[in-house]
Amino acid sequence: MTKSLEGTASLEGTWNLVLGASSGIGLATARALALEGGNVLGVHFDTAEGREKAEASAEELRSAGVAVHFFNLNAASATTRSELIPQFAELTGGRPLKVLLHSLAFGSLLPYLADEPGQALTSRQIDMTLNVMAHSLVYWSQDLHRAGLLGEGSKIYAMTSAGDQKVTANYGAVSAAKCALESHVRQLALELAPSRVAVNSLRAGVTMTPSLERIPGHEKLVALAAGNNPHQRLTRPEDVAEAVVLLSRGNSSWITGNIIGVDGGEALTT
Repeated sequence: MTKSLEGTASLEGTWNLVLGASSGIGLATARALALEGGNVLGVHFDTAEGREKAEASAEELRSAGVAVHFFNLNAASATTRSELIPQFAELTGGRPLKVLLHSLAFGSLLPYLADEPGQALTSRQIDMTLNVMAHSLVYWSQDLHRAGLLGEGSKIYAMTSAGDQKVTANYGAVSAAKCALESHVRQLALELAPSRVAVNSLRAGVTMTPSLERIPGHEKLVALAAGNNPHQRLTRPEDVAEAVVLLSRGNSSWITGNIIGVDGGEALTT
């Protein structure tokens, strides 16, 4: 005799927060959640041209018949959290978020060692990279939890990469941030388990995003990944967005504390 899955839930009417919502994986995930009937709160940090594109994207998402609120603020700032979280609580009616996606990709891409001091990473640049790409996940989770916006059925996802194990020129600070991020995910999974909140890292394959294009020599990474991936193509932002939707439909917190590969098998061959 078959039995329906316990805790299976629709995303329709849920509230979801995307940090880094204006492009790449963040925007693709916001779009996928909206198409599932989920309302979207997005935080992004863009100058004039990027702001206009973000506003156009938010309007596009609203055409799915959901509520969408984008905020052009620095997601790594404590001031931003203190300003936005009360607004989020009001917009959601105090209901816990279904999804929190941490997709912040802003860090310094310089070597540790260089002949000229100005060409090597400084302590300020390393601290900034770790704070934006790793530590901010902890601070958002803390503040959202205190506000009652994380609860049973909530899902937290943090975007990691193969940089957690592999190194390339100029990628040291970002690689360190990915390792720290994964450690934070494990600790948050432990501490949020009593609240029935699942916390996982998503390790996407090489994905053509604005952040990838900023990496010096990224063309070689792209060619290698496309040639070696069993699917014979790069990972797309939509692949990651689909994974978020699939993993978020249920209320179970039993899949937690993991690094989940979303790469089409890329890690098997590279």
